[in-house]
Amino acid sequence: MTKGKPERVREKYDVVVAGGGMAGLCAALASARNGAKTVLVQARPVLGGNASSEIRMHICGASENGKKPELEESGIVLELMLENKSRNDSFNYSAWDMVLWSAAKAEKNLTLRLNAAVDACREKDGKIAGISAYQQTTEKRYEIEGKIYIDATGNGTLGYFAGAEYKTGSESRKEYGEKDAPEEANGYRMGNSILFRAVDRGRPVKFAPPRFAKKYSERDLRYRAHSPVLPKGLAEMESEEYLRLAAFGSSTIRYGYWWIELSGKTENIIGEYEEIRDELEAAVYGVWDHIKNGGDHGAENYELDWVGFLPGVRESRRLVGDYVLTENDVLANRRFADDVAYGGWAIDVHTPNGLQDVDEPPSKTIAFEGSYGIPYRCYYSKNIENLMMAGRNISASKLAFASARVMGTCAIGGQAAGTAAAMCVKYRCAPREIGEKIKELQQQILKDGGFIPGVENEDGTDLARSADITASTEKEGKQARNVIEGPARQWEGKPRCWESDGMSEKGEWLKLCWKERKTVREVRLTFESNFNYAVKITMSDKRQAQQREGVPPELVKDYTVSLTEKGETKASRKIEGNHQRLNAVTFPETECDGVLIHIRATNGYPNAVVNEVRIY
Repeated sequence: MTKGKPERVREKYDVVVAGGGMAGLCAALASARNGAKTVLVQARPVLGGNASSEIRMHICGASENGKKPELEESGIVLELMLENKSRNDSFNYSAWDMVLWSAAKAEKNLTLRLNAAVDACREKDGKIAGISAYQQTTEKRYEIEGKIYIDATGNGTLGYFAGAEYKTGSESRKEYGEKDAPEEANGYRMGNSILFRAVDRGRPVKFAPPRFAKKYSERDLRYRAHSPVLPKGLAEMESEEYLRLAAFGSSTIRYGYWWIELSGKTENIIGEYEEIRDELEAAVYGVWDHIKNGGDHGAENYELDWVGFLPGVRESRRLVGDYVLTENDVLANRRFADDVAYGGWAIDVHTPNGLQDVDEPPSKTIAFEGSYGIPYRCYYSKNIENLMMAGRNISASKLAFASARVMGTCAIGGQAAGTAAAMCVKYRCAPREIGEKIKELQQQILKDGGFIPGVENEDGTDLARSADITASTEKEGKQARNVIEGPARQWEGKPRCWESDGMSEKGEWLKLCWKERKTVREVRLTFESNFNYAVKITMSDKRQAQQREGVPPELVKDYTVSLTEKGETKASRKIEGNHQRLNAVTFPETECDGVLIHIRATNGYPNAVVNEVRIY
């Protein structure tokens, strides 16, 4: 018989993105939408990483689950969540997988390679010359070349293979002068977790643990709330942390526990992944056995409905860029001239040994008000010329990473990195050189629906900025002029939008006019989505309760955009059933002296609200 071998497939792209979590997906979509021929190489069969159906962690970000609503992420990650909300109000993770997959498949400049694990890299003269990825489902080996590479693997795998400088563990206090860093550097890292889902069957359900399940006592779990009913003898435990967390037990018993977390026996958390997974499965079933059979935990009618088998990873390598974000930057709300993203999540450092540290609370958080900027220099490698990074492997100290690692922050950073990668292709330059065009990058991120605190629309090609603006009606403080002034959202307590005073039977309108004719091909509208309410996929009862049924009612639903000259319509586009915040309405190039936006209906809100209008 003939000895077989993998079929080799050679491909070339402008931008190669390794890793299809939220950061990698947003990077790939941004790159493709900005004109670069892009490939997304993902080791798993689904997209979304820790947010996918395989792991089912909800997307947290700078808003800290609604505590800082003005900081809610927008851009591509919000687009994906709004799309999901429009068709998946029951929080079905299979439907969420479909939303992410279909978004990637819809982009004409984006090729998707699922079930393809990057396992090798060719490096030459300080640059990546190509990667290799094996697709087990087809027995194909892809040899892929690109101009720019983005490592969104989480583990920094591509950077590691390429010889990029990286860090693991905690820096010493003296390295960056961080007040909460340890005196001496160490290899401690946050562990991996497996979630589960339990459902109330309305009748008693027995549970017989598998043979491999661990045994846990109430004392073992005294710092980890795991019951809607407080166990007897709690007072003798003297655990204030348990009391603080116990109130959330009823919402998490149906969601799983992030504190079922382990980090392995050595400092190589990547190399121990499989062993950690086995230990986590034993821990999940052991914790559930304790809940069901270890005393009255109010779980008599509950049954395990789903247990993850792919651990979610928090921490491994951090690739080093031209700048390392530190705790000092985070706590000072520091802004940088080259900010392309931002964070606001508390510095959240988990205990080094996770569930094994039974005498400690599972995490220590350092809260702060406001937000901090993440500079572009954190998103490209210090020593590999054409390598960028997105996600939890960006250039940051351990303490800064403990805030910036959450998926909402990773996703907007991914969009920034993908946008920058497309600019590198456009200008035929290395990522570092984009720093010289940082304003162009920032303005493109804003144009594509993103938000960078402290950076406002300065786009010289935006024709709306020079228009005279009138409206059918206006609410006080929410005048028509607001659609071209300030950020496209409420910011620092001030409304930054036009809002009509009611909705007449004929609808409400917004008109932008110039004294001379302009050539118009696109009108970009940012509608209000109300960041006070979450729209994310989640298994958590508590996070589901923060949401409203359906898409945000404030979003404009039906409207028409018309290009006019001396009051006569020259071109018109009618939109119905909108559920997105950012709408780009395109036309053949048309000479006109005005744009009329006629809003006929919202998704339930009594007034028409427009945050921003851009015209190109």
